[in-house]
Parts: sequence; structure tokens; C-alpha cells
Amino acid sequence: MGNEVIVTAALTGAGDTTGKSEFVPVTPEQIAKSAVEAAEAGAAVVHIHVRNVETGQGSREVSLYREVVERIKETGVDVVINLTAGMGGDLIIDQEDPLKPVDGTDLVNGLDRLPHVEELLPDICTLDCGSLNFGEGSQLYISTPDMLRAGARRIQELGVKPELEIFDTGNLWFATKLIEEGLIDAPPLFQLCAGIPWGAPPNPGLLQAMVTMLPGGANWASFAIGRDQLRWVGLTAALGGNVRVGLEDNLYLRKGVKATNGQLVERAVTIVEGMGIPVASPDQAREQLGLKKRCPEGNSAK
Repeated sequence: MGNEVIVTAALTGAGDTTGKSEFVPVTPEQIAKSAVEAAEAGAAVVHIHVRNVETGQGSREVSLYREVVERIKETGVDVVINLTAGMGGDLIIDQEDPLKPVDGTDLVNGLDRLPHVEELLPDICTLDCGSLNFGEGSQLYISTPDMLRAGARRIQELGVKPELEIFDTGNLWFATKLIEEGLIDAPPLFQLCAGIPWGAPPNPGLLQAMVTMLPGGANWASFAIGRDQLRWVGLTAALGGNVRVGLEDNLYLRKGVKATNGQLVERAVTIVEGMGIPVASPDQAREQLGLKKRCPEGNSAK
């Protein structure tokens, strides 16, 4: 990777956070505006979920993704687009009858998580590289090896860069298997996720160990959630990685002070530059990640 650190802004996520902060964007207009704010603050990449505008809950609706992406492009602001492809993996079971899914379940196969990626052809989309217990209670996130192989193959056909979301060491092991099988084009891009119950804890030693497990030539980034988010920026940059901040993962600039995406990006830029490390522009991020050049309408350039 280059010497520059790529800052990604994860704008809204799908968690139940809209009632906890008035700054969490919900509508396509709000999400696009927040993306522009983050880009102007120094983010080279914006990571995008969409939400149902009535309920505020996460959504897989293609039209919402389309509107967000179109609104961002209409502003003329240069930023790398990273769309989540993780929606559609939620399984909530009945504790007494585990074979009976309950309200809140949104579980589809690997290919049915990709219609917005197929239509919009973003620079990057995520690929969540394993299943896990997702927080307390009876919620699971499901991403099986068969689902992952099918999803990786389709993403490869589309010419989109998969960001390999790693929630624990077994996820990293399997992601390297996908690379060995030729389903991930070089250079691979890893996102090492810390602090999400019950995946990898936000332990600096564990992060360093996971970095040593990465295949040669890989690009990587890492983030931690909540109060660990901003300190993780410095730790990740010190280890040679790219960084991610944003309201998907943390709502506060400091204790008791709610943040905007732009403020979190500004703080990340300050931390990285304060370490004597330059922050990447969108073009530098594209070069580092080996992204395909695309025409303005989103089709691959010839």
C-alpha cells in the first residue's frame, strides 16, 4: 500500500441509533448530504447503508441506494463509493423453537443481497466473511461458505472491489481461502472489525496478530466501535492500516458530545496527520486499492 492513509466514513449503518442521535442520517437526501460533508472533511471513501424513511430501520431497497448515489454524484464532490452488501443476513430465532424465525428476521441468499450492487456498480461493496452471534439475545448474522463463494463470484463478475469484512479470526482464515480459490482479485481489501459483540474484541494485541495473518500485498483497514473508535484510528495508522470512522460505529466526539460524520472525519484526519502520516485523496485511494476506472454513469470505462 502507499504511504497515505485512506479515511472511510461509515455514514449511518443499520443499527437502532436514530433515536439516540439527531445527527444519524435517515433519508437519501440526509445520507448524501452527510457523505458530501465527510468527503469535504477529508474522507476518501464513504460507506453507505440506507434506511426506511418511515421507520428509520435498515433497508435493502434498491431505489434508496440509487437516490443516495445519484445525489452524491450530482454535487460533483469526488469520493469513492462503498455500498454495503451485508443486509439480508439477519436471523432472529425463537429461543424455545429455534427452527422458527421471528419478527426482525431478514435472511436471503448471497446473490439476493446484491441487486443494488448489480445496478449501481459502486467502486467497492462489502462481503461479510462469516456468521456470528450478533449482540445479546437470539440474533444471528448468517453468511455461510456457500453464500460467500456465490457472492464473491458475482461481485468479481461485476468488476466491483469486495471489501472483506472480518469480524473474527475464522473470518480472516476463510477470506484467505476465497483468495486462494481465485474468487477475489488482487489486491485484496480487508476491513478488520473490532468490538462488535460477539466478534473480535477491541484488543490491540489481537489486531496486531490479525495483521500478521493477512496475505502478502493486501490492503487493509480497521475500525472499532463506540468509545474505542477514535483511539483505534491512531493504533491502526501506527500499524500501517487505513482507518474508518462514522456514525455507523460511534455517535460521540467525546463523552457527552454527539458528533456528526464530518466532525468524526475531521478528528481522524487530525490524528493521522498529527502522526506525520499523509491522508489519501480519492484518487490516491483508487490507486492504492486498484479500483477500476468508471464512466460517470457508473459503467466500466473501456
